[in-house]
Amino acid sequence: MVRLPLTPEEVERGRRLGVLLRRARGERSMLRVALEAGLSPETLRKIESGRVATPAFSTIAALADVLGLSLDAVWVEVGRRVEVVDEDEGSGAASAGARAQRLTRTA
Repeated sequence: MVRLPLTPEEVERGRRLGVLLRRARGERSMLRVALEAGLSPETLRKIESGRVATPAFSTIAALADVLGLSLDAVWVEVGRRVEVVDEDEGSGAASAGARAQRLTRTA
């Protein structure tokens, strides 16, 4: 099976998911939370660090349950739309066709 590269939007959502999970975990150990959710600590570490940006829904649901988060709350925090904006740097050194991408949060 060939896996397509992640889009910038997926990467950003994965980063936000990791931040949310770390914050919700608080002082609880990663080992305890992972085992209660039926995951390996390594999997939880990868999700929290953003290395697994698109975990399975069942994984997110299990973590939300263990951490006392509603899936609605997870979606509000993680599902915000991220827009990729093209900019012309205009520095003179950059070519006219140069493109820069920037992630901006939109409501």
